[in-house]
Amino acid sequence: MRRIGFTLIALFTLLGGWRHLEAQSNGIASKRPIFGGSCPACPWGAIAEIVREAMKPDGWDVQVCYSCGGPARAIRLVADANDAPPPDRVTGSTPPTPQGRLEFGAIGTEILQYAYLGLYDFAHDKDGPHKQLRLLANIQSPTYYMVAVDATSDITDLRQISERGLAVKLVARGGVNEAINTAVLDYYGLSEAKIKELHGTASGSYVRGADVDVIIGWAALINAPEYAVWYDAPQQHDLRYLELPADLRAKLAKAFYLQEHVAPAALLRGVTRAIPTVTREGTAIYARADLPEDFAYAVAKALDEHQTLFRWSHLPFSYNPATVWKFGDVPLHPGAARYYKKRGYMK
Repeated sequence: MRRIGFTLIALFTLLGGWRHLEAQSNGIASKRPIFGGSCPACPWGAIAEIVREAMKPDGWDVQVCYSCGGPARAIRLVADANDAPPPDRVTGSTPPTPQGRLEFGAIGTEILQYAYLGLYDFAHDKDGPHKQLRLLANIQSPTYYMVAVDATSDITDLRQISERGLAVKLVARGGVNEAINTAVLDYYGLSEAKIKELHGTASGSYVRGADVDVIIGWAALINAPEYAVWYDAPQQHDLRYLELPADLRAKLAKAFYLQEHVAPAALLRGVTRAIPTVTREGTAIYARADLPEDFAYAVAKALDEHQTLFRWSHLPFSYNPATVWKFGDVPLHPGAARYYKKRGYMK
């Protein structure tokens, strides 16, 4: 028994030492930087794989954290220079988590702006706005804010729900309490409490085959888990899509750093015409201000030289030289700026 005990101690010591060595071997100095992504089917996981492939020809072996998802959580992990966290649940198909500090990552462009300015989910962070954040590249992948109602109902304006005292089953993609969903519901005199008061339900998720009267939220057919409601519900229900009024579009665009645009016909089943709404720009590849300039330059260079990788993703990514180097108030990392200036994309 004593021999077994010593063997186990030695094994655990060896395992701990191996993990320590792995953590030591990862990083920019060893050309194994860790990227904060998300699941491979998710937008930030898909772009993580593009970054990894784009940087391989120059000798970089980018390690991807697939368990760094969750909008506010994801950006805080990188902003605070945390180690890559293990997944909450491990299955046989769970990708391994690299050991070591996160150096850069991907996030929605508008979320990067919120974190930098200290808005919405970041309004009460103890250290205030995350001014240490820097943009490396803005990759376009637009999604549209959509409002849909059961086509058999006579709802033409969401205000009618409160005015008529309708008990509706509402699904808000991203959650009823996501800031933009709250703002949209408030415009129409609604809230989670009001819907429940009218004996309706308000949920952040949709169970395949369930009844639904109203769906709101960001929509895209990109086969990522967070967009499942827009795959399932339109196939199981006939929906009618409502325009966002001009004053609401203007309000949302200003408050949430969005663009006014039209969702194209055929975006989803049942969208038979262009729908005026607001849209998100896409995905930001970002880091901290302390990221070495030469590495930031290498990231910008790799993405530009291997733009073709974007078109082969299951997500509609695109590289636009006119916008790749800017978004909102978030400063561009000087290393990335040096590359974009060399290419003539910015002055």
